[in-house]
Amino acid sequence: MSESIQPDVTVDSRGATCPGPLMDLIGKVKKLEPGTVVELLTTDSSSSHDVPEWVDKAGHETLDVVEHEDEGYWSVFIETTK
Repeated sequence: MSESIQPDVTVDSRGATCPGPLMDLIGKVKKLEPGTVVELLTTDSSSSHDVPEWVDKAGHETLDVVEHEDEGYWSVFIETTK
């Protein structure tokens, strides 16, 4: 699915440890219009499940979580709804 997702905004948090990637994402999402697609890049493995959990609680939508195993990072795609 991720091949067809075209993010409007990319948040590059590679190298940051928990809770850094989530905090980076929250800070960005608060400034965005509904319907914006965001890609979070993270090397923190816990973000692959922590971020979708927050997205759900915050009322946004997780579109996909992709592990780039060879490169050692994840892409988490979300769409803002508020």
